[in-house]
Amino acid sequence: MTEILGTQPAPTEWIVYATAVCALSLVVFRRLWLPARNAITIAHEGGHGLVALACNRRLEAIRLHSDTSGLTVTRGRPTGLGVVLTLAAGYPAAPLLGLGGAALLGTGHVTLLLWIATALLLALLVMVRNAYGVLTVVLTGAAFVLVSWLTGPDVQSVFAYAVVWFLLFGGVRPAFELQAKRRHGGAPDSDADQLSRLTHVPAGVWLLFFHTVAISALIGGGRWLLGI
Repeated sequence: MTEILGTQPAPTEWIVYATAVCALSLVVFRRLWLPARNAITIAHEGGHGLVALACNRRLEAIRLHSDTSGLTVTRGRPTGLGVVLTLAAGYPAAPLLGLGGAALLGTGHVTLLLWIATALLLALLVMVRNAYGVLTVVLTGAAFVLVSWLTGPDVQSVFAYAVVWFLLFGGVRPAFELQAKRRHGGAPDSDADQLSRLTHVPAGVWLLFFHTVAISALIGGGRWLLGI
């Protein structure tokens, strides 16, 4: 327990920048982004599920699909604050997880971050109800467990920084993708559109909210990771 809660030395500056470049490459280049986006979908659907439980809604199932889409099924009142918060939690989930991870890394808690991520993935796995989703979460969780158990502090640090950078950069792109789909008449039942119907606030305003959270998290998290 002491080892998990203890702190580890910060990596050298070039490692911080190198992991940032690698993570950004996964987001910018489409061929890399398509498989990597599964991790963002895990965070997105996990955000829906976590907030649903916090709002006393019944979480029935989470599904993750090979096209990187996902679905979280909850039961409860069809209107009201609970369902609004649940729907609003998806797109901000990845950038906020990245921000939290950056805060942990900024204080040297590399091992703690890895085990928190593992615990969150295990909790998510319990609610996943399709084979592809189970496979995706198991493989992602296995990566965290193997790095935590079988590697030394240097490798753990590189892995943790790469993951957090990816959550921060990767958390920005999905809202822009949704905006592009809506511009061409797609995604009529997106989170933003469902929120618009529930709150009578235009979907564009909800998109602006998603953009604001993601970009703010990237700026704040980036400053923590870079130590500025």
